[in-house]
Amino acid sequence: MGLVCFSVLLSLGEMSTKFPSKKGFAGHATRCVDPAFGFCTALVYLCKYLILSPNQIVAGSLVIRFWNAQVNSAAWVSIMIAFVVAINCLGIKWFGEVEFWLSFIKILTLTGLILLSLIIDLGGVPGQERIGFRYWKNGKAFLPYKSDVLGTGSFGKFAGFINALVLALFAYMGTELIGVTVGEAKNPRKTVPSAIKKTFYRILFFYIILILLVGMIVDPTGPELAAAKAKGTAGGASASPFVVAIKEANIKALPSILNACILLFTFSAANSDQYIASRTLYGMAKDGHAPKIFAKCTARGVPWVAFAFTACFMGLAFLVADQNAYSVFIYFTQSVTICGALSWISILASHIAMMKGMRAQGISRDTLPYKAPFQPYLSYFALCFTVVLTIFKGFDAFIHSPNAAKNKKWDYKSFITHYIAVPVYVFGYLGYKFYHKTKWVKLDEMDLDSGSREFDDIVVDDEEEAYYASLSFWGKLKWQLLNW
Repeated sequence: MGLVCFSVLLSLGEMSTKFPSKKGFAGHATRCVDPAFGFCTALVYLCKYLILSPNQIVAGSLVIRFWNAQVNSAAWVSIMIAFVVAINCLGIKWFGEVEFWLSFIKILTLTGLILLSLIIDLGGVPGQERIGFRYWKNGKAFLPYKSDVLGTGSFGKFAGFINALVLALFAYMGTELIGVTVGEAKNPRKTVPSAIKKTFYRILFFYIILILLVGMIVDPTGPELAAAKAKGTAGGASASPFVVAIKEANIKALPSILNACILLFTFSAANSDQYIASRTLYGMAKDGHAPKIFAKCTARGVPWVAFAFTACFMGLAFLVADQNAYSVFIYFTQSVTICGALSWISILASHIAMMKGMRAQGISRDTLPYKAPFQPYLSYFALCFTVVLTIFKGFDAFIHSPNAAKNKKWDYKSFITHYIAVPVYVFGYLGYKFYHKTKWVKLDEMDLDSGSREFDDIVVDDEEEAYYASLSFWGKLKWQLLNW
């Protein structure tokens, strides 16, 4: 999934440097495929962030249960929503400052987890022997999914692998945000390739290495993980494998510290997701894809009508007051994942269409401001992979116990949340197409010229260097951290 994610970024990088636009990848879909395709891309991307904010708030309420499971989660939901609304209403300056510090804590925490995992695995904790790859042996590396139903054979293990891919897709979503912000960059031809290159190292460092290490320090069949899993519906973050590893290593106080960091992560995510949701709706209004009223802004530049609308969806998090919070979180996660998958499909399809248009018009790939490696082959691979995963991601809705009642042969709630964005995507496309009478863009008529801006790299570099030189020591440190 890391490779698929990187393929999406490369595709987005080639389009964004060729056509830097505030419309983002929805604009690329309009230019290269069909205006209706651009609309449904923007629509499903908006839906993704409308669901993501309440999803993160529910996650935060689960995290708090690590300390207190008696208080109704709706109380914590109310507090978190109030903080998110307050920060977003203060304007971009305060929002940026808060996100800077929260992001800085994230980097420190994840780096600390990597070091701690290595110490635990190599026997650096007093009283605990070296673990190495002990937990990968005797078939523990690939355990079957729902073994009580699918058994312990190859099919159960394959189902577990597919389920891991779906969870990984959810984890990687959001990296395509580069395509939304590119219109604000002074020099996309320089900043976008740099951002993509850095994202590759982030995927390798913060995702691949960390997942590798957590698989080495936690026994998948151990009693601590089983207890954490059983408590997951009530204990939330107690189900974290990192907390399990820390408890097994008998390290005092650290589980609570890690839990507090996870709580900050969920709040940061809810805060930034709400920001993106309001700006996405604002952008749709500016492009004529949503009512013009959503383009109204305050004196501080906050699109207050769009924000008021998107903030209402955070109220979905109050479902935890009357239902199992863990189940609500899972349903939101499933809904968000399908929105993210459809967004990736739109990006990849638009890129393939652009490549075909260039070929039809005799334009060489060497003329691209940013020429990504292994393209367009990576786009075809990633598109096929994402489509297949999208089709089969809801397989567990049909997994049931042989002794289940007749009306329990499939989980209709899980099925709906797994695929709810598909009809939104399809009907959004068809509705816009029939209403506006749009047509597919012909390859030989595709507009590959307008919007392709030219940049004076030397002037931009001089401006950036002058700005950097004017900063204080603390300002330079923040600049370096933000750019990293």
